[in-house]
Amino acid sequence: MNTDVLTFGRLRGFGETDKWWLLLSITCGAVYLATQSLQPFPGSIAVKALSIAPLAVLAFKLLRGARPQGIEWLRDRDNLILGTALSFSCLGDIFLDLPGNFFIQGLVSFLVAHFIYILLFVRNWTRPLRPNGRQLALTAAVLIASLLLSNWLSPNLGAMAKPVMVYICAITVMVISSILAGFSKPHVWLGAVLFMISDSMIAAGRFKTPVPMAEYLIWATYYLGQYSIAIGYLREKLGER
Repeated sequence: MNTDVLTFGRLRGFGETDKWWLLLSITCGAVYLATQSLQPFPGSIAVKALSIAPLAVLAFKLLRGARPQGIEWLRDRDNLILGTALSFSCLGDIFLDLPGNFFIQGLVSFLVAHFIYILLFVRNWTRPLRPNGRQLALTAAVLIASLLLSNWLSPNLGAMAKPVMVYICAITVMVISSILAGFSKPHVWLGAVLFMISDSMIAAGRFKTPVPMAEYLIWATYYLGQYSIAIGYLREKLGER
């Protein structure tokens, strides 16, 4: 089974078992998207969790020993960092789908995931950091979008103002740190941007006005974002040149 197109190219050490983990993630992600109008249904939380959990498994397994260019004291820890970020994201997914109001628990889980992603991306920055024109333009665009979103949401946030603003700051820094990492391919930072778009639609629906077909668009951008970050990072570290 050739899965090179799904991994953005051939990956070193990517075996048959890894292909099945990848296909499990894609299948569950597609099923969860297609069944939005039926949710919640028995097993829907498991389907959602199994969309992201296999990506964490691949990170823990495949990146063991992969060496980044960054901070020495975290050398050989790519697998732990990326896998942990995906694991906290999976936990956040579960909280948001549990019966009752677990929005804050989900928010905190994703906030932790963003901080871990920031750590992962910053350790891949070149030293000293010298961003090029494209990176500066993308960074400026993300900052402007973040400021506009914050200004638009702020009148309706009430008691949630502080946690939501902290979250917006965290995801903004996460996206910018992925842009400044200077990866050879755009998959990682495009995934981070999709993640931010997904969260922006969630915020709009909760505090302003729902986006048309929001449940489909939120999951599609979120899953594609996480997939692009995870597989894009694997491609950066394990891809055959």
